[in-house]
Amino acid sequence: VQLVESGGGLVQAGGSLRLSCAASGFIFRISSMGWYRQAPGKQRELVAGITSGSSTNYTDSVKGRFTISRDNAKNTVYLQMNSLKPEDTAVYYCNAHLILDARPYDYWGQGTQVTVSS
Repeated sequence: VQLVESGGGLVQAGGSLRLSCAASGFIFRISSMGWYRQAPGKQRELVAGITSGSSTNYTDSVKGRFTISRDNAKNTVYLQMNSLKPEDTAVYYCNAHLILDARPYDYWGQGTQVTVSS
């Protein structure tokens, strides 16, 4: 199982970034996918999630600025981040969650750094 994030980097406040997470080794299309982030000294938090049926949810602080999407043909989930703020600075992690034979499975990527300068 692999989740490989890309697209992080340094951007000025107000700018945009698009994160990608390429998945392999599990049944992507039945998985719920999520983007989490962890800033220094803080707990990891859910930023955005998308179900296998493409229903989405967002933490309040990113609503209207971030968009999560998925391409099942490419086994990839995306996070479009617009109007970035310094408080969005964190390591962003991709997560896959699925249930097989009534057992839950969770997989994580290695993380990608997003730094927003003021």
